[in-house]
Amino acid sequence: MKVIISGDHAGMVLRNEIKSLLEEKGIAYEDIGCSCETSVDYPDYGLPAAERVAAGEFDRGILICGTGIGMSISANKVKGIRCALVHDVFSAKATRQHNNSNILAMGERVIGPGLAREIAKVWLETEFEGGRHERRIHKITEYEENHDK
Repeated sequence: MKVIISGDHAGMVLRNEIKSLLEEKGIAYEDIGCSCETSVDYPDYGLPAAERVAAGEFDRGILICGTGIGMSISANKVKGIRCALVHDVFSAKATRQHNNSNILAMGERVIGPGLAREIAKVWLETEFEGGRHERRIHKITEYEENHDK
């Protein structure tokens, strides 16, 4: 598995925590997030990561900002992206099993580093169940294809 990770100024602590987790698990990653504490615009960091996942350059992505909301909204504008904003372990597992999410978004101002690590770990380890869920994902993909601007 190959993961891209990104974040804005408000997600630096959690991003570093998740990078440590990826290293511990031996997962290849690239960090394209900002390295400053001054305010930056989250789309400048979320959109490029989402585009690279959509292009198949990375299997999955992890985006972190203050709440995770801005990053998830930005990422979901990219065709082929199913970004889930997650702040609990149950949702992390469910979004992989049922939604085949390919990007995880989290908020540093919402959760702490321990919970973020556990969420990312579960999300990375959980497989898509397919079956009835595949039909639903196909409907989303079909909509994207037919409503491309």
